[in-house]
Amino acid sequence: MLMAETDRLTESTEWIDLEFVQRERTPREIIEKGIRHHLAGLSLSNTVILLEELGVERSRTAVHNWVQKADLQPNGGEDPDRVAVDQKTIRINDEQYWLYAAVDPETNRILHSRLFPTYTIAIAREFLTELAEKHDVRDAVFLIDDADDLIGGLRQEGLSYRIQPHGYRNQVERVFREVERRTSSFSNCFSHVNPATAETWLQAYAVWWNHV
Repeated sequence: MLMAETDRLTESTEWIDLEFVQRERTPREIIEKGIRHHLAGLSLSNTVILLEELGVERSRTAVHNWVQKADLQPNGGEDPDRVAVDQKTIRINDEQYWLYAAVDPETNRILHSRLFPTYTIAIAREFLTELAEKHDVRDAVFLIDDADDLIGGLRQEGLSYRIQPHGYRNQVERVFREVERRTSSFSNCFSHVNPATAETWLQAYAVWWNHV
């Protein structure tokens, strides 16, 4: 049943860099499959079951560590005409953090994402500066809601923006909805972890999102 469910998932793993595999006793193809299927929607527990069906017994901790060690990051070098940006609260243990994300609404690709302990104009500006270092966005129009932190950050960075609650900006909302679905669909994702671990998972998820 589980194997049938995973048949619909892409088999491409070119986006996974497994330099750390040299220190692992698990075959490369098994690690790739575990990372890919976990990021695609399987809980850690169901990923373990999938691997057992393939004849490999590994723990949930092992799968979690594979994702962390792979250190996946979205690629840079994009030149979008529009960029949809938003921030949303993410719970880590019993505390709130804010996930900032920038999406190219033409391609639906995540350009950049970061997790911060709060949301301020200074934080928004830091996020936008990092985005501009990775991508050519100086001539892009940023699509935002009426959040004061984003408006202030964009003004201080001298970037063009348009307040657009709907339309193209819905693409970044779609990303957030999927992140919410993933983080609420299985246990131990953002429980008993530190913010850096959660951010590594979110970065890895962004890479998977961009390749499906």
